[in-house]
Amino acid sequence: MSTARGLLHRDHRWLGREVEDTASGRRGVLRAIAPDGDKPRPVAWLQPTGGGTEWTTDPGSLANPAPLTPDTHQGEAR
Repeated sequence: MSTARGLLHRDHRWLGREVEDTASGRRGVLRAIAPDGDKPRPVAWLQPTGGGTEWTTDPGSLANPAPLTPDTHQGEAR
């Protein structure tokens, strides 16, 4: 589902799309799959739609991506 991108970031087919964080019940834009400090496993970094404070979750908790639209940036559909 994800591959290395550099700087310890991982590629993910839903980057840039709004997704559900099933662990918290919140929705946000998937910004990155990357480490959080010294933790050995990468986490998903999400930002609330429209801005706000980012939060992290396990990448396995991501679900229900928003459908692709004409406003979706090229390269986000993976």
